[in-house]
Amino acid sequence: MSENRRVVCIEDEPAMIELIRLILSRRGYEVIGAVGGREGLEAIQREKPDAVLLDLMMPEMDGWEVYQKMKANEAMKHIPVIVVTAKAQSIDKVLGLHIAKVDDYITKPFGPQDLIDSLDKVIATRKTQEAAPETPKSASPGGEHLIDKLKDVLGE
Repeated sequence: MSENRRVVCIEDEPAMIELIRLILSRRGYEVIGAVGGREGLEAIQREKPDAVLLDLMMPEMDGWEVYQKMKANEAMKHIPVIVVTAKAQSIDKVLGLHIAKVDDYITKPFGPQDLIDSLDKVIATRKTQEAAPETPKSASPGGEHLIDKLKDVLGE
């Protein structure tokens, strides 16, 4: 693709950021790495990315907290979010896709093509939605409460 697509990768492991950068740069993506949730939110505000790759298990501010802050912020709530995490239990995927309404959910380890396909899909969907009349995407009613409750049950 001719346009350079910008992605913020929020991850607590710098080596994973570099791996994702290597995979995506070959496909025309510019990857801005952010180590941790606070740095990630700053990068999103500064860079205005086409999508965000978000790890869930991070110290200080976990991925769900980052996601909730994004969706509460007018300038960030429209940015597609793909969760990229080692949390592979089906309850985690249900929580992400159906309750929190993330745009996609990829479990580590992942294949490079899975990551590329997911990004291509969510960015294309966003561009289609931007061209159509606005129909806001929001998390399920009470979704934040359910996220907190599930985290308590799972001991996180």
